[in-house]
Amino acid sequence: MAAVEQTILIVDDAPENLTVLSELLQPIYRVRVAKSGEKALHIAGTEPYPNLILLDVMMPGMDGYQVFAKLRANPDTADIPVIFVTAMDSSEAELYGLDMGAVDYLSKPIKPPILLARVRIQLELKQARDWLRDQNTYLEAEIAKRMAENELIQEVSIRALAHLAEIRDPETGNHILRTQGYVHQLGLLLRAHPRFTATLSERYIKLLARSAPLHDIGKVGIPDAILRKPGAFSPEEWEIMKTHAKMGSDAIEKAEQDTEQTVEFLRLAKEIAHHHHEKWNGSGYPDGLSGDAIPLSARIMALADVFDALISRRVYKEPMPYDKVRAIITDGRGQHFDPDIVDTFLTHFEIFCGIAERYKDPPAEATE
Repeated sequence: MAAVEQTILIVDDAPENLTVLSELLQPIYRVRVAKSGEKALHIAGTEPYPNLILLDVMMPGMDGYQVFAKLRANPDTADIPVIFVTAMDSSEAELYGLDMGAVDYLSKPIKPPILLARVRIQLELKQARDWLRDQNTYLEAEIAKRMAENELIQEVSIRALAHLAEIRDPETGNHILRTQGYVHQLGLLLRAHPRFTATLSERYIKLLARSAPLHDIGKVGIPDAILRKPGAFSPEEWEIMKTHAKMGSDAIEKAEQDTEQTVEFLRLAKEIAHHHHEKWNGSGYPDGLSGDAIPLSARIMALADVFDALISRRVYKEPMPYDKVRAIITDGRGQHFDPDIVDTFLTHFEIFCGIAERYKDPPAEATE
């Protein structure tokens, strides 16, 4: 039943050849005919496309080779198998046709059993190729779907973990969304800089933004009396507060140890959690790293985190206006922050203010 639905296009300028071939094939296949190359191209390029083309070589005007070249140049007809059917029975002519990409080459006069056998074989091969292509398309779509699902699960898991810290420290509000936006935007802007272009690939930036929400995950281990304290920390309390950086990286490292293979975004998340309070001049914590010894991921996060802390309301302070924050960031150039990262940040300062406004915390009275 499926074979009856297959269409064969016969192209020949001789009416008697069209008649002979049509009578031979019509009991089994749907047959269409064309007496010229131009007509053949029109039929072949119109849906429903033929499943196979029997193409005469020697025709006035556009010959079979020219027709074949145009069929291959058209994406709609490029995959239709073509059998050359011609009175040119030399080995050179046959080799030339096959080298062009024809699936077969038949010499006239046609032997009906041979023609029918060759046509059947080529149609079966085309069905197999089409099935494999459809299977590959389906599998590619399934793989893409599964990868998207895995990425979504990963994103949700990261957000859930990050919100653990947010629940402990409720005043952070949309801090996670804002800092993730800053980090992603900084990565995109810095990738053109010669110092960073080798590191900041598209994949790295994507993983960097995905990892950013875990930067303060270690705060879940800080006692409420310190984490929620409205006033300044005592020296002892400050030492305890600083431990959140290492606690965060230790927690992520334990998660890494439970995986059977390396998870790249966890490596970045660990870098960020551990080092985002380091300072360019070496006065930060927990390790007192300086300059390029601080991982790039953490240097980017450091600026994003401080910017957001300055513009946000905390129990111990009101939000600062953007112009004052800009001045503080400028003063931190080469001291707290990587100078080149600061320069890029300040050049595009309005973009980061826009991200801050997009994910702005609700008014204080609305959360009471």
